Amino acid sequence: MSDGFLIREGDLAALSLGAALLGTGGGGNPYLGMLRTRELLRKGGEIRILPLEALADEAQVCTVGGIGAPVIGVEKLAEGGETYRALKAVADTAGVEISALIAAEIGGANAMAPMIVAAQAGLPVIDGDGMGRAFPEVQMSTFAIYGARSDMAALADDKGNVVVVRHVASAKWMERFLRATVVEMGAGGGAAGAPMSMAEVRRAAIPGTVSQALEIGAALLDARKKRHDPVARLAEVTGGRVCFAGKITDVRRELTGGFVRGHAELTGAEAWQGSTARIAIQNENLVLWVDGEPRVCVPDLIMNVDLDTGEPITTEMLRYGQRVAVLGIPAHPLLTSPEALAVVGPEAFGYPELTFTPL
Repeated sequence: MSDGFLIREGDLAALSLGAALLGTGGGGNPYLGMLRTRELLRKGGEIRILPLEALADEAQVCTVGGIGAPVIGVEKLAEGGETYRALKAVADTAGVEISALIAAEIGGANAMAPMIVAAQAGLPVIDGDGMGRAFPEVQMSTFAIYGARSDMAALADDKGNVVVVRHVASAKWMERFLRATVVEMGAGGGAAGAPMSMAEVRRAAIPGTVSQALEIGAALLDARKKRHDPVARLAEVTGGRVCFAGKITDVRRELTGGFVRGHAELTGAEAWQGSTARIAIQNENLVLWVDGEPRVCVPDLIMNVDLDTGEPITTEMLRYGQRVAVLGIPAHPLLTSPEALAVVGPEAFGYPELTFTPL
């Protein structure tokens, strides 16, 4: 078995920045996730990252992460043990020994969720995830799309409640049951999915995304240190492009059905002087229109970053007057297959008039 590498306290700033960028605006507040992870490391916790080839095919792996509306993570702080309790409930119910964890999504605080549980449970974390970004719904995971088990999950809240959902017909039904439950929990909780074999994980995971987040964050910190253009550096390291730049003139958000839905409107600056843009939001950024024309849409990544510092700005932190660059980043090929586009393409989010054109 490959030993992988350890996450140290000095890695956390880069990891949280990279995860925030890959989160496309969602996944929970990365700074809060970073603080929780840091405290566990300072108390002696260990976080080891393993490559996809590290474990035997039959080893059992669980996805872990938060579920709910990202703004809740800022307004109502988590207790800290929710996701660990959900993991224990899944393992106990399934009657299996869990060998490793993997992020349900690499975006935002959900990149930190397996790190936190790893330190609490003494388990390693696989270098990958089920989205390569953040998506708002359970069935939008590559694990579900490519046939991994999704008939069981557990959800835990800050009050000690743990709910196990079993014998569910599909990942879409699992989303409906978990979403209804998390609304009753205050629109935020920790979740763990059904155990998967390492063979299933290797087949369906977006590979290397923990390493990718670290690389992105390190590149941004290096650009700031050297006084290089941080936005250009982010575009370079991600293979993306700046699709708009300007000032936010309006932000509309409302919490409905366990999601934050809304939009942001922008007026152009620099090369986009005189243009306007609009970004649709459902926890994450879904579609970018420039002068009424669609420019980027899911599953490609759309992320607002501060125009001067490159700091990723999650959807719950968008404010009137912010000067931002809008980055578009190509999605991993596992998200752009016909079977994936049926689940994570624009039509799945209520935009049947849009056709996905990859960056």
